[in-house]
Amino acid sequence: MIKLEPKNKKALLKTALGLEPADLAINNCRLVNVFTGEIYPAVVYVKDGFIAHVETEKLEGPYGALEIYDGEGRYLIPGLIDSHMHIESSMMTPRNFARVVIPHGTTTIIHDPHELANVYGVDAVKYMHDSADDLPMRQLVDIPSCVPAVPGCENAGAEFFAGEIRELAKLKRVVGLAEVMDFYGVMNGDERMMDIIEAAQESGLYLQGHAPGLGGRQLSAYLCGGPNTCHETTNGEEALGKLRAGMYVDARESSITKNVKAIVEGIQGIRFYDTLTLCSDDRESDDLLHTGHLNAVVRKAIECGMDPVLAIKSATINTAREIGVSHIGAVAPGYTADMVLTKDIHTMWADAVFYGGKLVAEHGKLTVEIEDREYEMETRNSMNAGNVSLDDFIVKAPVENGTVKVHVMEYHDLLQSMTRCAVEELEVKDNKVVLGEGMAFVAVINRHGKGTKALGIVKNFGSSEGAIASTVSHDSHNLTIVYFKPEDALAAAKELIAKGGGMTAVKDGVVLNTLRLEVGGLMTRLNAEELTKEAARMKEVERGLGLTAQENPLLRIVSLALPVIPDVKMSDLGLVSVAEQKIIPLFTS
Repeated sequence: MIKLEPKNKKALLKTALGLEPADLAINNCRLVNVFTGEIYPAVVYVKDGFIAHVETEKLEGPYGALEIYDGEGRYLIPGLIDSHMHIESSMMTPRNFARVVIPHGTTTIIHDPHELANVYGVDAVKYMHDSADDLPMRQLVDIPSCVPAVPGCENAGAEFFAGEIRELAKLKRVVGLAEVMDFYGVMNGDERMMDIIEAAQESGLYLQGHAPGLGGRQLSAYLCGGPNTCHETTNGEEALGKLRAGMYVDARESSITKNVKAIVEGIQGIRFYDTLTLCSDDRESDDLLHTGHLNAVVRKAIECGMDPVLAIKSATINTAREIGVSHIGAVAPGYTADMVLTKDIHTMWADAVFYGGKLVAEHGKLTVEIEDREYEMETRNSMNAGNVSLDDFIVKAPVENGTVKVHVMEYHDLLQSMTRCAVEELEVKDNKVVLGEGMAFVAVINRHGKGTKALGIVKNFGSSEGAIASTVSHDSHNLTIVYFKPEDALAAAKELIAKGGGMTAVKDGVVLNTLRLEVGGLMTRLNAEELTKEAARMKEVERGLGLTAQENPLLRIVSLALPVIPDVKMSDLGLVSVAEQKIIPLFTS
């Protein structure tokens, strides 16, 4: 378990007593106290990266510090802590991610690298950990618990068992076991999940949960299994049930799923909010640049009626307590000097950001340099999909002509990721299935050298022509293609194999645009500004193929193959029943 301690505690003590000068004093500020909920004038003294003293009485100088920073009457809050997120979802490397979020006031994140771990296994977690060395922010790691998400229903690039958990728990910034998505496995005492949980607990890690829709006895069983947090809560009733059970609810506002409004409005009136936190989960570069990171989630909570100080508490000390790391999340003696100055605690734009007592960002810009470094993993080719041919994308029926009944994955609507299994009677011509209204073909091709692939039919996906393909396909990140003509699917597959992964769009056999994601097929070495421009071009092309209902059309395909989102999803093995964790045959009698 990570421990944050001053290098010289005696010097910190002397500074607290006023016997030794502080390194930094921030004066003329209004301190937001996350313990009492008060806001009051203060001078904050920093020594060796830790807060030595908070003065609330003698506010005039001299201040007894080597450096004075004028707060100019602004609010001083703790550095923001994101309780759950995936760096890979930004499509940036950890160092480029840091460059864009630090100026927004984020000083600590708890991230789950299970996206890249599904591609490269243990090596991926070590890369995500090591590439964050010496950053002017704290990137804490939760070890992926479900690689793959549902064993036996998909093939990923790796498998994690208890041994991998014990090995990775030795890394210096590892704090937890990441979202335990196999909630059925936990509830039913599955041997593999119980072994993984036991290994994490023996290593002193907290257990991050993933419990969409769970309540009643199922929630009780899941909590008894060990995990006690959830970022998959979607409404107030569900949130209230989890809070009543002592579970941490990580209210999420991502680029894909926005739950803060429903949760905040649904739990108003309860007396204690100590187990409510805020998280960004999956946030893309455009949002990070222009809307913000965790500060935008705090802002949303306030807009939905939450008291500003309570929202700040939910993004700081509550999260520190959730993950079991002391000395972060507050502006108080003995805590790390991670702080943010803001003119307005309602809008939450950061004017100055301090990490470990050092000014690291001011007026939306970094004030320190983040060194560019080279990592072997960033140069690997993750596309091991084998040879593909036109025949791989033709859905062949068991009859030559006539009709067949087909299991179809049908989206509830054009915005949600939830799907149902429908049975449709479709026409067959020359052994080939003919699509019905609102339908498209889907192919999932294993790109980790397993040689598996599956074809299916999806309804209400949203596109109307061409082919859309992605190697960002949670969580096994196989090559996923939604298409109407096999020729377009083949062209899309060949394009992404040649480019080392990413997203592409094809029409009439012609590649319209490709967003190259050369790092594991998930990320790029481009910075946020460059990536945002490339992503904007990709979005416009996908809108031209019919994906106009979504705010971000790139994200429509990314959860199509995630077999932990009810009720059915596609994988490289076929159509998966999420509840039963089994493969459903394409054709039915």
